[in-house]
Amino acid sequence: MRDVEYDPQEESAYECFNCGTIVVEESCPRSCPDCGGSMRNRLTTFE
Repeated sequence: MRDVEYDPQEESAYECFNCGTIVVEESCPRSCPDCGGSMRNRLTTFE
């Protein structure tokens, strides 16, 4: 459940799992521009 409205066209911050590089884009980049690692949306929690 979200307490803010979600706009899929809004830019989001994505963080690399490997090196921690942060990229702000409208859609999830396939891989990190620095190391090629997997990216995650920083607004999405993980355990």
